[in-house]
Parts: sequence; structure tokens; C-alpha cells
Amino acid sequence: MAKMVFGGVTEDVVTRDEFPLEKAREVLKDEVVAVLGYGVQGPAQSLNMRDNGIHVIIGQEPSDKFYWDKAVKDGWVPGETLFSLEEAAARGTIIQYLVSDAAQMMVWDRLKPHLTTGKALYFSHGFGIVYKDQTGIIPPADIDVILVAPKGSGTSVRANFLSGSGINSSYAVHQDYTGRAEERTLAVGIAVGSGYLFPTTFENEVYSDLTGERGVLMGALAGVMEAQYETLRRHGHSPSEAFNETVEELTQSLIRLVAANGMDWMYANCSTTAQRGALDWAPRFKAAVEPTFEQLYQSVLSGEETRVVLAANSAPDYREKLGEELRVMRESEMWQTGAAVRSLRPENWNK
Repeated sequence: MAKMVFGGVTEDVVTRDEFPLEKAREVLKDEVVAVLGYGVQGPAQSLNMRDNGIHVIIGQEPSDKFYWDKAVKDGWVPGETLFSLEEAAARGTIIQYLVSDAAQMMVWDRLKPHLTTGKALYFSHGFGIVYKDQTGIIPPADIDVILVAPKGSGTSVRANFLSGSGINSSYAVHQDYTGRAEERTLAVGIAVGSGYLFPTTFENEVYSDLTGERGVLMGALAGVMEAQYETLRRHGHSPSEAFNETVEELTQSLIRLVAANGMDWMYANCSTTAQRGALDWAPRFKAAVEPTFEQLYQSVLSGEETRVVLAANSAPDYREKLGEELRVMRESEMWQTGAAVRSLRPENWNK
């Protein structure tokens, strides 16, 4: 395990130099990795492992035709590499539990009989284990319980793999029955396409993940964009101008500079007017939102966010309600403007 300094703090990381793909293949040569769920992370992780020469099978509810047909389209063969959830779990030695958090709770009693001695139960999110009082997910004592959490959506995990860039992931061992839990974890982490892995705990993974999704990654980002867009519109700016100054310049220019070399480098490569204004206003935005982030973290820590998620996502009409919420977002002036602006990007001219 290598040592790296992050912001002045020395941490452990596992890179492909220390744990190459060849080693991962050797560790997993006698394993059958059963990926349960073909929704968000399932396709990316399973396809990456398959491409890397790992023995992978899929478990998916045949009655859910959308995801079953999606798996078939991706080359998984019913009766050979594509099975029901229970049959895949019975056949697998490492069981990747990649159905949604709410579905994990609902499917758990059907999965438990197949968690026999020496198997590994794999998560990509600490939700089910950490909030066991709400989910009821308590694994048997004679299996390994492990986690690899790619720091990106399933779409990014697959796209980065295909481009050769990989994606960073956290990993954790919650329970080591076989004495090989960490080795199995790292092998699968490399096989699913991680560029490097850093250690965490199930608790830290879920606390940071739920905060991040509700915060900067999605919730805060959407809210801040809407606030700026609507402010500009109230003051007479056109929809296209408000969108370009709020979203397009961020996503098509500035965030790429941040990704390349950091925030200070982005500042250094902008106008002096932009530099000065951003430096002056950044502390004010931090002061305004930090109390909200603290409230958010406490809500995650207390399990309140889990309660809300499980109640909403377990409802029989969840997909319909979600579709309506996303429709409202999609049909808002800001994102209708966004669709028009995107159509004008040079890469879309011939589409």
C-alpha cells in the first residue's frame, strides 16, 4: 500500500502498480462474481469485469422486463450468465448487492439463504449495513462483508473504463471471515475499473456519500444554479443569457479547468475582474451555506435521510412520482433553455 499526502495529511492508497489487473485475475480465478441488479452500478461494474476476464453472472428479476432486456442486449445469456436474483446468488461466491437501497431491504430475506459459509457479500454503498436498524440487513457471521464504492455514476464508471482513464474508488472491509476479505475487495475493485482505491469504513462512506449527493454533487448544485438563473431573469436577462452565464460556462469551460489543475489554476486563467469578484464573494457564499451543510450532515448521521429514502423509494408509485418530479425539472424554463443551448454546441451540429 502506497503513502500519499492529501492536503498535508498522509493517507494510504492502492494503485494498479501495487495491485495490477493480473494479480486481480489470479485472486478471482476460482470465484464467481454474481452481480445482483442491472440498474445503475450493475451494468458498468459487470461489463468492466467481463471485459477484464473475470467470471461474472447477473441476477435480475425476470419480471422487470426493462432491466432484464437491457442485460440481454448487453450480451448476458439467460440460463448461462443471466439468472433470477436467487439463482445468481446461489451460484455466486462473491455476491455484489447492487440493487437500490430500498430494494436491498425488500429482497434481503430472499438473499439470506444463499449467503453460505465463505462467500463474500459486496456493496457499493454503506447504506444497508450502517442503517441496519432501519433496513434489517444483518449478514451472517461466517461470510466476508466488503465494499468498493466508485466515485462516480455507473455511466462514468463504464465510460472511464472504455476510455482507459479508470475511476477512483473507496474500499472497506466490514467483516473478514475468510482472512481473504481485503484481498478479494481489492481484486474486485481493480477488476471493476478503479484507477486507484483508498480505504474507508462503511460508516464514513455512507455519511460522505449521502452528504455529497444532497450537497455539492447534485442538490446544492441544482439549487444554486436555479437561484442564479432566476435572479438574472428577474432583472431582465434573456433565458439564453441567464443559462449561458449560469450553466454553460461552468460545465463547458470553468469546471474543466478546475478538473485539470485545481481551483487556483482556474482562477489564474480567468480575467482579473473575475478573479477579484470570485475571491471576494466565495467567503460570503461559504458562510451562507455552511450552516445548511451542517444540518444536512446531522440529518444523515441521525438516520433521518435514510428514513425518508426508504419510505419514498419503497412506495409502489415511486417511479411515477419520480417521473413527475423530473418532468417538472425538465420542462422548467431553465432546462428547456438548456436543451436549446446544447443543440447549438458544435459537437451537435450534425445530429
